Amino acid sequence: MPEIKVAPLGAGQDVGRSCILLTIGGKNIMLDCGMHMGFNDSRRFPDFSYITRSGKLTEHLDCVIISHFHLDHCGALPYMSEMVGYDGPIYMTQPTKAICPILLEDYRKITVDRKGETNFFTSGMIKDCMKKVITANLHQTIQVDDELEIKAYYAGHVLGAAMFHIRVGSDSVVYTGDFNMTPDRHLGAAWIDKCRPDILITESTYATTIRDSKRCRERDFLQKVHECVEKGGKVLIPVFALGRAQELCILLETFWERMNLKVPIYFSTGLTEKANHYYKLFITWTNQKIRETFVKRNMFEFQHIKPFDRNYINNPGPMVVFATPGMLHAGLSLQIFRQWANNEKNMVIMPGYCVAGTVGSKVLSGQKRIELDNRQIVEVKLSVQYMSFSAHADAKGIMQLIRQCEPKNVVLVHGEASKMGFLKQKITQEFGVGCFMPANGESITVETKPLISVEMPLSLLKRTMAQKDETADLLSSKRSKRFHGVLVISEDKLKIEDPSKILNDLDLKEHEIRFTSTVTVPPVTMEILHSKLEKLLPDHSVMLSPDGSILIGSVLLKCSAEDEEDIKMLVSWSYQEEELGSTLFHTLKNDFDYLMQL
Repeated sequence: MPEIKVAPLGAGQDVGRSCILLTIGGKNIMLDCGMHMGFNDSRRFPDFSYITRSGKLTEHLDCVIISHFHLDHCGALPYMSEMVGYDGPIYMTQPTKAICPILLEDYRKITVDRKGETNFFTSGMIKDCMKKVITANLHQTIQVDDELEIKAYYAGHVLGAAMFHIRVGSDSVVYTGDFNMTPDRHLGAAWIDKCRPDILITESTYATTIRDSKRCRERDFLQKVHECVEKGGKVLIPVFALGRAQELCILLETFWERMNLKVPIYFSTGLTEKANHYYKLFITWTNQKIRETFVKRNMFEFQHIKPFDRNYINNPGPMVVFATPGMLHAGLSLQIFRQWANNEKNMVIMPGYCVAGTVGSKVLSGQKRIELDNRQIVEVKLSVQYMSFSAHADAKGIMQLIRQCEPKNVVLVHGEASKMGFLKQKITQEFGVGCFMPANGESITVETKPLISVEMPLSLLKRTMAQKDETADLLSSKRSKRFHGVLVISEDKLKIEDPSKILNDLDLKEHEIRFTSTVTVPPVTMEILHSKLEKLLPDHSVMLSPDGSILIGSVLLKCSAEDEEDIKMLVSWSYQEEELGSTLFHTLKNDFDYLMQL
């Protein structure tokens, strides 16, 4: 029996370091190749020795698919391709290909140039890695080889994010990456057609969360920011360079305009310009409102939001700063947090999920003393607010996607084990499909039923459908159709032909094959048996012959011997009416009392 294997090398019962090894139809595909933000040692990258302990990965992988540009989904890509060794194709969308190397280079600078780490990929490796990338357009079917094909669907989440439908023969898998079923101020909602895959591999970051109204959250966010700056405080909003940053910038820009506020809003230097450039370049990936108004006004050219300089950190007076990265694990956002954390008037707003081990995660858990990598202790006195503007689907969105594509099985990744367990139970109850949540290094196997395409002449199909249903279970309401014909293999195609046509083509005469068996029944006259069988088979012609035998089509019932206690009944039928004959035989043998009660 064919089977599909799924083995997470990262993001198995964990958020971060997404890397799923998929084996389908004899093909090995790597889904995402991310890094873990919570580790600074070898654990930050997936364990590629799971695939092979010697030689290049190219020999063991048919392709790599990257769902979007976030580092927990693409951060290990240059390490895998240039240091471990992979020369095969890497697929991603055009926006992902454009933005990936920028984020990889930013992270490399922080890790190597500032922290002084060795054994890390270089700028040259990032460039060499990106040369192996093949871009995928939405709804474009890409033939990776003669058997493997992939197709991208819009995932929302961030600019260029895509879900991928992977197919080999009749077996198929959908991998969501990160997705969002709710449209926001700059991106549309994820969508996929009813492709009915054998397995849906879905993220489950917010597996137990059902978010409140987006308008309520936006109002609350604006109110908290406004109250803080009114009291002279500084607001730090850690974000990733592209994604939630643009949504929140549009929100604050509109509010500042409406309220005529003069408090400065800043964004990390350089990233605003880069972000605007890519949103202009890939405007077709944004939502309908932004596309429609783009000619009149570019929503990403902000009047109130200016580039931030590190010298502004200790400036007096209120300000709002969007700083990267989003989980306070490094860079400018961590530097600002360190300076502002001990002032009660200040505020940090965490707008999205923070991976365990990051400073952002520690702040959200309520820690008041946080030790940084350089053993520096930060006293946390500022107000800490968590407001989920995360672009991940909540539990309702995940269930909606399952309803939309109708998978036969679901595999949960990119989530916490306890939350996954809750969602798994809900999915099993509502959809009645298999649901799995493998840990890192653990593989699950799903058997698939192959679909074999067989051609049939329309005349044979019509004649078979018009015939009375003699293949039905005579003692139940279940009905089924059996097609009697000859299976012909011609030019690598399968075809069912009418037996008479094949006999004629081959100039052969038909041989009659009959099955005969004997069954012992209680004493009964053939007249009574004839009457009972007429009631059992109202759609059939049941004939009583002068010699006392009963004929139903080609099926013959005849008393072969009798004594005082029972009768030996001979049952004979042709192979064309095997179902009817064998069913009558088993009815006389096992359900005789039922027959006599009719």
